[in-house]
Amino acid sequence: MRSRLFRAAACAAVLAWGTLAQAHEIGTTRVSALFRDDYRYDIEIVTDAAALVEKIEAVAGPGRPLDEVLLQRVTVAFDGVAQQPAVQFAVSPSDDPVSPPVATIRLSGDIPPEARHFTWTYGWTFASYALSVRNTDAGPPTTEWLEGGQTSTPAALTIVPVPGGHAATAWRYLALGFTHIVPHGLDHVLFVIGIFLLSRGLRSVLWQVSAFTVAHSITLGLSAYGLVAVPPAVVEPLIAVSIAYVAIENLLLKELGMWRVALVFAFGLLHGMGFAGALSEIGLPRAEYLVALLAFNVGVEGGQLAVIAAALAVVGWQWENHASYRRRIVVPVSMLIACTAVYWTVERVAF
Repeated sequence: MRSRLFRAAACAAVLAWGTLAQAHEIGTTRVSALFRDDYRYDIEIVTDAAALVEKIEAVAGPGRPLDEVLLQRVTVAFDGVAQQPAVQFAVSPSDDPVSPPVATIRLSGDIPPEARHFTWTYGWTFASYALSVRNTDAGPPTTEWLEGGQTSTPAALTIVPVPGGHAATAWRYLALGFTHIVPHGLDHVLFVIGIFLLSRGLRSVLWQVSAFTVAHSITLGLSAYGLVAVPPAVVEPLIAVSIAYVAIENLLLKELGMWRVALVFAFGLLHGMGFAGALSEIGLPRAEYLVALLAFNVGVEGGQLAVIAAALAVVGWQWENHASYRRRIVVPVSMLIACTAVYWTVERVAF
């Protein structure tokens, strides 16, 4: 019955449009997805009713429910696992008398509790359309343009704090900050190792790491509060350049100068904006914004210290023999880091 009512309403709206109705795709589709903090999602599709009815009628068999037909070309997936959303639809005349009637399709359902990413596919259009994705706690939406049938880029879901107050939020974002370095932040790991290699003692390492921490804390905080905004397309290549610079400097210099601390501070400002980009994808809970921000920053620092501790455990015993340490450790590792960073720079600029 619902299928018949929808088809009848759609056909009536198309007929009311008269001679201006056209059966071809006119590229009016838009999709918006909202992920709520109660682990529910709402997706709204607004499209040309005439084109949609034509396509549905071409593939729908007699007696088949409209929900079933519609979902043949729609995929809502979390972490690669497709979901079965509830479907609602309506057809209404356009506000513009010369435009076609509009079909509005609403999909809703539950987000799996441990889901981290969302992907979307919509095959009922042959034209480009905009997909807008918004997390309740993550600020303005992100928009991606897709072709009909194309699967979207995975969109990160807001991490919703579990019950337990500030302590639970702090622990969760502390862990997220740590894992952003180890094991997921290879570029930041290589930068920290580059800092470590040229140092001749733990004190000089800690001076550089402290400068780096203060710097990235400044830009991370400013970026999180919207006071500084630099596009990732600019930040990410520059981060790769900073890694390459430190590694190449390790090859050219044999002793660490005091000015290196100032340079590391400047690069830390840059890396802080990179951390802010990652944090914006994760999302910050509005009710505990400052707690989550501070905990994430502490987690990042913990990850950096873990990298230094691991480097000390692996090569620290060679520090006393400067010539051997430089020949066996500093030069080959710095060359590897430099080559990797140069490759990243080209990749991030070109693509």
